[in-house]
Amino acid sequence: MVTLVQQPCDGLAATRASVEAQAYPNLRHDIILRTDGAIRFPLIVADEGYDALLILQPGDLLAPDALAALGLQFLLSGADVVVGIRVVFDAGPLGLDAPAAPPGTLVDPAPPDGPLAPFTGGEALLKRSCVQAAGGLDPDAAHPVAALWPRLVRQGAVLARVGRPVLLHSAPGHAAPAMGSGLSVASLTDQGPLGGAGIAHRRLCDALALAGHTVSDHCLAAESPPAAAEWVERFPRTERTLSQGRYDLIVAGNLHGATRRTTILERLTRAVPVAAVLHDLFPVTGRCASPSGCPIIPEGCDARCPSPNAYPQLLPQRIASVYAEKQAILAEPDGPLLLAASAWTESAARALAPRETRVDRIDLAFPTGVFRPRSRAALRRELGLPADDVLVMFAAVIADAPSKGTAELTAILRRAVRPGLRFVVVGRLDDPDSLGIPDLIAAGPIGDEATLAAWYGACDLYVTASRQETFGQTPVEAGLCGTPTIAYRATGLATAVLNGVSGRLVPLEAGALEDALRALIADAPERQRLGALGRIALESRNSHAACAMRLNDVFVARGILPAAAGTGRIRFAPEMLSTFAMAQDRAPGRTGLIPSDASRVVRLARRTKHALVGRDMPPWLRRILYAVATLRRMLRPATRGEVR
Repeated sequence: MVTLVQQPCDGLAATRASVEAQAYPNLRHDIILRTDGAIRFPLIVADEGYDALLILQPGDLLAPDALAALGLQFLLSGADVVVGIRVVFDAGPLGLDAPAAPPGTLVDPAPPDGPLAPFTGGEALLKRSCVQAAGGLDPDAAHPVAALWPRLVRQGAVLARVGRPVLLHSAPGHAAPAMGSGLSVASLTDQGPLGGAGIAHRRLCDALALAGHTVSDHCLAAESPPAAAEWVERFPRTERTLSQGRYDLIVAGNLHGATRRTTILERLTRAVPVAAVLHDLFPVTGRCASPSGCPIIPEGCDARCPSPNAYPQLLPQRIASVYAEKQAILAEPDGPLLLAASAWTESAARALAPRETRVDRIDLAFPTGVFRPRSRAALRRELGLPADDVLVMFAAVIADAPSKGTAELTAILRRAVRPGLRFVVVGRLDDPDSLGIPDLIAAGPIGDEATLAAWYGACDLYVTASRQETFGQTPVEAGLCGTPTIAYRATGLATAVLNGVSGRLVPLEAGALEDALRALIADAPERQRLGALGRIALESRNSHAACAMRLNDVFVARGILPAAAGTGRIRFAPEMLSTFAMAQDRAPGRTGLIPSDASRVVRLARRTKHALVGRDMPPWLRRILYAVATLRRMLRPATRGEVR
């Protein structure tokens, strides 16, 4: 690390203190007079004892853990340049921004300047050998990294990013210009921000808003009850609002809680571009959300579907026509753009959708300032948990859902029981005793982010036996709290869990999950290592800012944003700072994520239903619920503008 100074030099003491506070073990910080730069710079760039360089100005400060974040991404990506977010400040924060270039080979030779402040390079970690190959640093340049940038482009340098603040850039006397107007975005979901998919969609839309876009929410359940989903496909009021609302983009989430068809997306694309986020694979199948292992889907969905009564249910005789309809919608030239949050989901969508379908990768957003490491001992006291036991957690909205691998996982946990080891389950669980796990700690459904983060942070390990995830939000939430995950190397979990960094991924082999669990239960130092690295890596990849930057890449590539939005810098609203753990005033966690725990009567009714007809919903029961919902809707007073 180099700080170029002139005499006298204001701000150098603060810069030096911020570097020392990194506590980075393999670091040398050189303070160089500009008059000595011509001699010192070539020696530094040629020194093969160092892997990377970072150039600071006096008065600039490194954000907490900046070097750890940049260095970890440097190692994981192998990139020549790793950049992060810059916070420009005077007496207080003036704004946040970051280079807008997408990851990959640099193309634009212009240094990534922006309206907040000139590019000085303090947010860029540079591979020393690449700098040397590009001709070194110019000590006479006002900003040596900016002067180097065109030569990095000619050198074919590869860029990587971290989506968290790394540089606090001092701009005394600077007035921040107003942010430009972004896209006008409509968010469309079936039932709003409830459940796993609803939570993920709301966080993604929050990221768009913090990047300067205007987002409005629209929920199909406000127009038609979920019980009618199998028989309803038109939503006149919502469709009229969206088609005539002068939106630049509609971002659709899960819709199958309100309709089993995707024709609404086809109608909307005639007026507004539509991007559909693949929280599951419903848009590309006949009816199901997770077709992994389905024997008929390679040939196309039809009445042979092995699970027509599983949610989202559809009568077998309708499956073939709905499947053909969905495929035709995706094949249209202006059909919906599909957004996938994992490598597996992207691959599955490309395999299941028509060849013409547009599919892009994105990263989901998480409130990294809420899901953050805290004192494990203090959290256990707060929650009334045993102080010294090893606590292993598993969780889901419906904790005992068969699709989460509950039967396999509980069998593993029962075999692992021993003194000093306890298991914690979070989520809806009507009968905890049915799992047969001695001394199980059942937290129930948790509807607010701060409390959920406390439970993650109080536990030592998180484990899942699921094999059907388009991503896997719970391992990321756990990892952000410093709790590593053990999971199968399967579906979206292979992206959600960074193997060897935020947890352990194991092959789909008998005994592999149990062996990994037992090994980490016995290895406290390895748990601590994974917890520390996982927090850093996941904050860099899954912050609101990281999500917004990845979406910016997609929108520019697809022409939703102009090409200029992919050059220079991407700017964030000042409120973006409050989403990070380093902020003095952190944004509070959201509440109302999932329905609160049901009454004893409702739990008993669910257990009775499961005992009589199983977890699936047979057609006769669906028709009864539809009739009841229709009758209730007819009897209540009509709202203004409602079409019945």
